[in-house]
Amino acid sequence: MIANENERPKITVIGGGTGLPVLLSGLKEANCDVTAIVTVADDGGSSGAIRNSVKTIPPGDIRNCLVALSNIEDIYKDIFQYRFAPEDQEFSGHAIGNLIIAALAEMRGDVYAALKLLAMMMDVQGQVLPAAEEPLVLQAHFQDGSFIEGETSIVAKRQAIDKIGVRVVDGYEARRPHAGRGVLKAIETADFIILGPGSLYTSILPNLVIDEIRQAILDTPAQLLYICNIMTQIGETEHFSDADHVRVINSHLGQNRVDYILANNAVVPKAYINRPETPEYLVQVSHDSVGLADQGIQLVEADFLALEDKGVYHDRRKLVNEILKIYRRHYK
Repeated sequence: MIANENERPKITVIGGGTGLPVLLSGLKEANCDVTAIVTVADDGGSSGAIRNSVKTIPPGDIRNCLVALSNIEDIYKDIFQYRFAPEDQEFSGHAIGNLIIAALAEMRGDVYAALKLLAMMMDVQGQVLPAAEEPLVLQAHFQDGSFIEGETSIVAKRQAIDKIGVRVVDGYEARRPHAGRGVLKAIETADFIILGPGSLYTSILPNLVIDEIRQAILDTPAQLLYICNIMTQIGETEHFSDADHVRVINSHLGQNRVDYILANNAVVPKAYINRPETPEYLVQVSHDSVGLADQGIQLVEADFLALEDKGVYHDRRKLVNEILKIYRRHYK
């Protein structure tokens, strides 16, 4: 399903990780007017090393979103995405695109200006905006009463999380981050706001707990859609149903704000569970129709599975088809 020029939905997608670019590429194919708001709390791998060395936002998730929305030839995308080999010493593990983003931010003295220039160079169809223009530290309060900072440390602990917060890297808890330029406008003017797909506590919530973003989501008349994960994740969402995912989002937003949930109803083959390639997967997310109804959420179920060598993903075309069906019900 493709949107025509006279009905291009204005869609703002919020998240990070590997799921966000999948959806963005599908929305681009469908000719939607897309803005991606991307988390800046990643502290691992190439992104974490660059963020610590250059004192800029972690570029990895932003890099992948730029590529997903770019119209340049694949060979140039491949160059931008190329990652140095493990034996390359200081460059080991770094993606060329990460280095370019960091270099442009330093050249321009401003990450927002750097990304605008890069979007023009890469012929990006839409916008890619960092949730904040300073790198953030992710904070987790666990259900056992303990507290840890840093996304990598939080994921490694693998315990049930109660609440997520963020602070600016070089500040203290009292120094709250501000939304990046363009972010609030993208939320206020959207027809739809989509959360995910992505890890609940480390890709989606770090954006929503920025006070200005949370308030903008509460104030906008846009419909709020959540794309539920297909699999549960160790520590983050063990034993979670689809209603549990939304309950956590609504709790962090401060009210029952989610309007729709898109949930996969196809069975994941056993061969994709307990694989060494995806040790973070546990089981398929269960369905709780009563829990969703109690929160006033409209359920959209479909077969969203895309099974790949690296794991279980959402099929971008199936997702976009359902999103556009919901859009037409609201605006036609």
